[in-house]
Amino acid sequence: MGRWASDAPGRLRAAALELFGERGYDETTVADVAARAGLSERTFFRHFADKREVLFDGARALEDEIVAAIADAGPGPSLRVALEGMTAGARILEGEVGHERARRRARVVASSEELREREQMKMAELSDALAAALRSRGCAPGEAGLAAGVAVVTFEVAFAAWTGGDVGAGLVEELSRAAGALATLAAGARAHEGS
Repeated sequence: MGRWASDAPGRLRAAALELFGERGYDETTVADVAARAGLSERTFFRHFADKREVLFDGARALEDEIVAAIADAGPGPSLRVALEGMTAGARILEGEVGHERARRRARVVASSEELREREQMKMAELSDALAAALRSRGCAPGEAGLAAGVAVVTFEVAFAAWTGGDVGAGLVEELSRAAGALATLAAGARAHEGS
């Protein structure tokens, strides 16, 4: 195989996920990943900046899809629009990544402080992108930031439920449940304010 091997990025992702699960993230080198994929280290670095990026390289494309869904959403409250965007992202993850791969990736990320920090940074970047998309729809900056942050946290709760459980419910369904729980919490807070 070599430099012209087909689907090198996909093969490298699969090899990395296998090795991170078997040996641990810290114990796995780029050379190990490339060898498992039947490719060279040079090919690895042609596609990924470092071994972390094998797990995070799709984040920008996913963010772009979520932002596009917010831009295309009909009129409505900012939180609902932000959650519609996150639902579009959930559909992509459910369909293109799948439950088992997402579950394995989540275990690898949870096993490494470096990866957990990177995941939180990606979530913060996603929240910033959602807030910018909401502001471009005319939402006030403070409201946009709040709606974006709440939507991302709601998604994180749903993702944890999806990857932590059996195949049962899909990510979109888990996101709907988490949004329902959020609505219940908000209603309880409003009722408390009125008393």
